[in-house]
Amino acid sequence: MELRHLRAFLAIADELHFGRAARRLHLAQPSLSQQLQRLERDVGVELVRRSSHEVRLTPAGEVFRGEARKLLDQADRAVAAAHAVAAGRAGTLTIGFNFPAGQDVLPAALAVLNAEHPHVQTQLWERRTGPQVEGLLAGELDVGFVYGRPTSPQLSSTELMTVPVVAVVGERHPWAGRESVPIRMLDRQPCLLFRREQSPAMYDAIMGAVDRAGIKLTVTAEVDDPVATSVFVTARQVIGFASASRAVRAASQGLAAVLLTDPSPTLTLHVVWRTEDRTPLVDALLGALGAAGPYTFART
Repeated sequence: MELRHLRAFLAIADELHFGRAARRLHLAQPSLSQQLQRLERDVGVELVRRSSHEVRLTPAGEVFRGEARKLLDQADRAVAAAHAVAAGRAGTLTIGFNFPAGQDVLPAALAVLNAEHPHVQTQLWERRTGPQVEGLLAGELDVGFVYGRPTSPQLSSTELMTVPVVAVVGERHPWAGRESVPIRMLDRQPCLLFRREQSPAMYDAIMGAVDRAGIKLTVTAEVDDPVATSVFVTARQVIGFASASRAVRAASQGLAAVLLTDPSPTLTLHVVWRTEDRTPLVDALLGALGAAGPYTFART
């Protein structure tokens, strides 16, 4: 069964006139008749009955008409998908992201990407900045959303927004009722931090603000998992750190976010890709980001 025979049958079914159907398909009428005959031979039943007075579908033809249209629609979609892949407008993008990107950037950007490039599939991977950069350099990720501009010459980036770093405490902590505290009040307070390689830009933002305030941070433990940090902060009288985007959603977990001031540590959120591997799919995502922006951080 050939697709051209199906198209010929549907033209006849729509027009119920061989001459008009032939003109619609830019065929000679004898050629159209031959295609219908071959289709009926393949199917094994009569689909169209014609006389000197009329052309009409048989009951079998009426049923076949709907199924034939579905087959052609699917074939058209398959051809469109193949052309999209060949033109770089289809495929799978593997995207790494951190919490602010997942909350404040990706939902709108991926909606635009899906509307403009419906054949592009996405796989999402939530990680801190360090593991994302490793994944990009290893070719495991196509795009990442990280804190700070990567220093590797193999990576290019665009800044999307600025995100404050805040203190996070349990609801029974003395700071829980405060809107903000000067960063010098961290002096000699027990704090939770994370290893620098997990998020270098956030680590440096916190330690840089501490240095400018002329104090030392008392780190009682290093906890790399943000969820585990929340558990420890809830259970103990310790101070953790988080982006404002994450902290603003922490109230339901028994946590309180407290702005840090004088100075206020901040982070820049960047979209990152491999410099020598900026594919059409990466360009499609970057275009969607531009269309969906500008972006603003979620305030506490």
